[in-house]
Amino acid sequence: MPIGIIGLPLSGKTTLFNALTRGHAEVAAFRSAGQQPNLGVIKVPDARLQALAEISRPRRIVQAEVSYIDIPAAPEGVGTTTGIDGAYLNTLQRCDALLLVARAFEDPSVPAVGGAIDPYRDVETLQAETMFADLGILERRGERIGQQLRATKASERDALERESALIKAMREGLEADVPIREQALEADAHRVLSNFQLLSAKPLMVVLNIGEPDIERTVQIEREMAERLARPGVAAAAICGRLEMELAQMDQEEEAAFRESLGAGESGLDRMVRLSYSLLGLISFLTTGEDETRAWPIADGTVAVDAAGKVHSDIQRGFIRAEVVAYEELVAAGSIAEARRRGALRQEGKRYVVRDGDVVNFLFNV
Repeated sequence: MPIGIIGLPLSGKTTLFNALTRGHAEVAAFRSAGQQPNLGVIKVPDARLQALAEISRPRRIVQAEVSYIDIPAAPEGVGTTTGIDGAYLNTLQRCDALLLVARAFEDPSVPAVGGAIDPYRDVETLQAETMFADLGILERRGERIGQQLRATKASERDALERESALIKAMREGLEADVPIREQALEADAHRVLSNFQLLSAKPLMVVLNIGEPDIERTVQIEREMAERLARPGVAAAAICGRLEMELAQMDQEEEAAFRESLGAGESGLDRMVRLSYSLLGLISFLTTGEDETRAWPIADGTVAVDAAGKVHSDIQRGFIRAEVVAYEELVAAGSIAEARRRGALRQEGKRYVVRDGDVVNFLFNV
């Protein structure tokens, strides 16, 4: 689940990257274009795994993972509706979601892009850039379809004409400043969209990078963000990137003590992971045994046979049934055997919709 971090220069996006990943990426040196992205993988906190491990005594615990990609500082021109292209565009297209960092902190030593601190202006600017990039993608595809239509047999024209009509509708929406994720498109549009990997179709997380004096106002700031940024497929949060980066470098006990003394609440990592899961519509099912206890992220609404494929393609291919018990019921029972005796362990078929916290054992034959 890669999430691409974007932002205008000096917005603090690399600082936030370090906070999320407990990384040590150079902040000051990452302001110029042409550098490689920073990559970081974080383990998703899930207290349920430890409780299951106490039951199964596995050899290892495997947490779900989220990867963040810190895109280098925008090349000259981005932010003035010249679009996003080249390696920057290719990297963002491979991401499942975008995290847009907008500067909301005051610091005389760090000049403000645009001459003044205005996070909502910056959010609009970067959203405009994603839509401008999408227009370029759609325009190029439209030109290719036009060429294909002139040389295509009549029996093969129907699919191309439908795609051409869809492209036209999406372009009209983008030209009216409506991102793809907010456009009312035909039911089969998602199949076509998956080929384009349009930026404004991806779920978007907007993060205002606030200063330490504003930490006490976080709830108020996020309430304002919800009112101004509430859109389909958009989540919003306010985080003090500098403080979170400093705290992320401490060991967990020291960090917890500092957070309590500062009233900083839960870690930025935990908050962002929770938002990432919610934004992408993800849940976790769990497996546990002597070998390992593990969390598996899947899309909400995934059926059992497809969830089995997350564990191994052979399990999906030879799926027989799934033994399922809710996490809470297994912990209360204390063992799989007792859960079975209590009738809490259920037998489910291929089309069972897996729920968050289901502890699953797949039976298969290949």
